[in-house]
Amino acid sequence: MAILSILAVNAAVSAVAFLALWAVSLRTKDVSFIDAWWGPSMALLAWSSLLQGPHTPHGLLLTGLCTLWAARLGIYLLWRWRKHGADRRYVAIFAHYEKTKRWNFATTSLIIVFGLQAVLSYLVALPVQLGQGPGPLGVLAYAGAALAIIGILFETIGDAQLTAFKANPDNAGKVMDKGLWRYTRHPNYFGDACVWWGLYLIAAETGLGAWALPGPVLITFLLTKWSGVPTTEGKMKKSKPGYAEYVARTSGFVPWFPKKV
Repeated sequence: MAILSILAVNAAVSAVAFLALWAVSLRTKDVSFIDAWWGPSMALLAWSSLLQGPHTPHGLLLTGLCTLWAARLGIYLLWRWRKHGADRRYVAIFAHYEKTKRWNFATTSLIIVFGLQAVLSYLVALPVQLGQGPGPLGVLAYAGAALAIIGILFETIGDAQLTAFKANPDNAGKVMDKGLWRYTRHPNYFGDACVWWGLYLIAAETGLGAWALPGPVLITFLLTKWSGVPTTEGKMKKSKPGYAEYVARTSGFVPWFPKKV
């Protein structure tokens, strides 16, 4: 019953945070900043879980790694939003609902943006909610921590390389195929998946945390089949003339050596 109480409190805490941000969006008429809350929303759930129970080694490790991942991602996405403005995906969503006159801005943002992200982040974060049980750290936890750290480094390096590439005017219209981007078309998404599978391994060692499997499965699905790879590649195929050749020679997700084409 204790875990059900923790999950219920976490749901309430998350809901309050997302509703507060929704209220902000009603004033700004822009929801793009919500992407920067994606990581911190899950760190909030980790901290809420930790503070409701004993500070176990698994709980401290999960919360620390999740916080590190969330801080890095949140700061990067906040910077990107401040630099580039409203996200085209959200602009398209609101244009669609405005055209159909189905919902107004407040309803669309509450249901399609903030409500949906609240549910998804809660499910993805199951490892840091269910995996804070007692017991010493073992081989599985250390392996998970190593995988999570590799993921954080992988996405950090990938984002830094892409930012530097875009900052060079000589690269306008070109496809980024250097550094980590030579071995995978999406090092940032691959890094994210590594983080959450690593956190799951840590959580699974506690027994109850093994039931958090839907978390890493869901984030992998989101990254590869829904809001990650498909969205990015759809845009790139239209805007980058050499992208088809890049796709032909470069792994779509898991890093691997380029093909000869």
